[in-house]
Amino acid sequence: MLTDDEITSLFRDLESDRVERKRDYRSNGDRIRQAICAFANDLPGRRLPGVVFVGQNDDGTCAGIDVGDELLNTLGGLRSDGQILPFPVMSVARKEIDGCVVAVVEVAPSTQPPVRVDGRTWIRVGPRRGTATPEEERRLAEKQIWHNLAFDARPCLDASLDDLDLIRFESEYVPSAISPEIRRQNGRTTEDKLRALRLLSREGKPVNAAMLLMGKDPRAYFPGAYIQFLRLDGSNLTDPIMDQKEIGGAVPDQVRQIEELMRLNLKTTTTIGGSQRREQPDYPIEALEQLVRNALLHRSYDGSTMPAKVYWYSDRIEIINPGGLFGEVTPDTIWQNATAYRNPLLAEGLKNLGVVERFGFGLVQARKALEENGNPPLGSQFEANFTLFKVEPVR
Repeated sequence: MLTDDEITSLFRDLESDRVERKRDYRSNGDRIRQAICAFANDLPGRRLPGVVFVGQNDDGTCAGIDVGDELLNTLGGLRSDGQILPFPVMSVARKEIDGCVVAVVEVAPSTQPPVRVDGRTWIRVGPRRGTATPEEERRLAEKQIWHNLAFDARPCLDASLDDLDLIRFESEYVPSAISPEIRRQNGRTTEDKLRALRLLSREGKPVNAAMLLMGKDPRAYFPGAYIQFLRLDGSNLTDPIMDQKEIGGAVPDQVRQIEELMRLNLKTTTTIGGSQRREQPDYPIEALEQLVRNALLHRSYDGSTMPAKVYWYSDRIEIINPGGLFGEVTPDTIWQNATAYRNPLLAEGLKNLGVVERFGFGLVQARKALEENGNPPLGSQFEANFTLFKVEPVR
């Protein structure tokens, strides 16, 4: 990242194309996101960070705004609020330069371009910031640094385009991932679109995330990529089995099927008092949905044949995913909305498809739903090779 002297030099340099200046956040939020996206894409290939100064006017004068914790938290939240995908590598700091207090947003070039804001790829060439043409997107895709890629962004070497449901890709994924304006502007082939969305490697192979999101048979390539549902008549695994299912297919289909199955297994108590009628499920479905989506999003698909598990006992539900906590997430920080993604491209795809609404929100929402429904607090167990969440029925 940049030194204080380098940041000061950029602050004073009105000609640099590595700098954007915004008077404040309130009236420039969208433009700041676009600037972060453009610096992350680094189309000129400078391999140097770009900087957005919030609190400095275009002519270099000081805007004199209040650069407090609220502004810094808002700017820091742009990294992981899901509007800029894949997540940019950036930092935010408050600095006083030449007597002017500004927020400094420093953005590193991405290893996985193209980076998009709400389906648009923003680039910066000289003083111009605009959306990328198909040719510019192709150049960005070729810049991906393959040896740094996460598992889900690597090519699935034994697969081909025939293994993808391309009708589904065109009818569901493309409309959700690319803005209508961009779709109207160009007539790219399906392969061009897959490549621009980083779902196809330079060698023409579907990447692992593409196989998980829209593969015809993901389990043929990832043996553990399914959900094992078990309903038991007791509190132990040795008790009689009431129902069991294996739910496979693409991950979005797994989500829909397991959520429908969980709804069918809920018990709802109805209480009538006077003119009031109150229905209370033994488990809030919203909490179960968030926990299952969390498990499928954060689970390990690489090097394990273990499925995700939903074990429904008479006195609890256990939701288990292969793979321990990842990256900066620890047993302590997981409750403080720390976010790190073992499968960032899969996360991006699930958000594009509306399966995930907001990043870093699922566990918070699950705990809130449990509390509001009167269930005991969410239980958890974090091990090196698996993660378990336990939900107990309402009392």
